[in-house]
Amino acid sequence: MNRTNLVLLKTLVWIGCLTPLLLLVWRAVNNSLGPDPTAEIASVTGLTAIWLLAATLAVSPLRALSPRLSWLVKFRRLLGLLMFFYASVHMLTWMGLYAGFDPGTIEADIEKRRFIFMGVATYLLVLPLAATSTTWSIRKLGGKNWNRLHMLIYLAALTAVAHYWWKVKTGVITPAPLTLVLAILLCARPILAWNRRRKARASAARV
Repeated sequence: MNRTNLVLLKTLVWIGCLTPLLLLVWRAVNNSLGPDPTAEIASVTGLTAIWLLAATLAVSPLRALSPRLSWLVKFRRLLGLLMFFYASVHMLTWMGLYAGFDPGTIEADIEKRRFIFMGVATYLLVLPLAATSTTWSIRKLGGKNWNRLHMLIYLAALTAVAHYWWKVKTGVITPAPLTLVLAILLCARPILAWNRRRKARASAARV
């Protein structure tokens, strides 16, 4: 992919990913966030974060399907950082608008509400991934160590799904589509790894 097309696509990704935030700000300015604005902010930022997490996880399986899609790797860092941005806004919404940045309230919420505990756990899992997303970090940690650290995104996907399911009321199946998407993406990694090993053994046997 040439540089012009890459810049154009990255611009479109930025616009697409920031649209939920811009719409949220627009609705806030026009006082149209509904009867519970805080809940709406938390919902939009949380959902956007978890879908961006899924998009980040989708990069490697899609690249493995066809060499022509190798350029997708150039978007993985961007998607991951945008995911972390929305996760941070989501976290600050809870800490500031719900808990009033009161340490006692925050601690009590984590202890008493399992969905909050799982949400905080998810954020703590993606925090080091965002912190080590730079090229300098990859050089400093070394490729193998960096890859091991960034395996945390798979655990974060599981805790994020648990956070979502435990947040909604019993009987509500709104998280089901996202859960299915993440399940497919999580299962894709070992399947694709097995397929690569199978092809490698077949190639070695022909030599």
